[in-house]
Amino acid sequence: MTGLEAAFADPDASVRLNAAMSAGINPSPLDLDALVGRCATEPDFQVREMLTWALLRLPSEIVVPRVVGELQRAEPQARSQALHTLSKIGDGSAWSAVAARLDDDDPDVVRTAWYAAVALVPENQRGWLASKLAAQFGRGDRETQLSLSRALVGLGEDTIAPVLSAAAEHKDEAVRQHAAATEQLLRDPSLGFDAGLYRARREVGLGRIRSAKG
Repeated sequence: MTGLEAAFADPDASVRLNAAMSAGINPSPLDLDALVGRCATEPDFQVREMLTWALLRLPSEIVVPRVVGELQRAEPQARSQALHTLSKIGDGSAWSAVAARLDDDDPDVVRTAWYAAVALVPENQRGWLASKLAAQFGRGDRETQLSLSRALVGLGEDTIAPVLSAAAEHKDEAVRQHAAATEQLLRDPSLGFDAGLYRARREVGLGRIRSAKG
């Protein structure tokens, strides 16, 4: 066991945090496996964020293939943290592997994949991604719907306008409401998702929903 691995095994989260910070301050390719391996099991959010930062300090040409490999791990946290790290690295070579996680069995992994996909999507795949995400309108709880809306907004108005317009005509009222709330978030981020969803429900209920086409 290396010194870094020993520090990561310490029950004190502050010890693990300082170890990850030190690895980032003094980056060494020799720490790659320890950092990636800890991402799969680390229970503390702040420590996981520091692990990702430490990985960002290493050369992307060695980090990306190693982290992409984590997307095949059985542990959902390993896949989710790998997606988060890849989104921060921003290397488009990981796009295909990230896009494949949009159909992951774990809902938390899928939510992370939404953001990672938006961060890495090639220009010629933006429309496809918008349609893929919009297929989830109306599903899940408030947090899931907010995550989806934020991811879609991240693609930009020109990209998502067609899917918002299509969803505004959907037979399912929940889909229409979610699409309308997403448009509210796009046009007025200060409104907040809950207020936007409330307004969208009122407008859908009164038949006054306005599509993204104007």
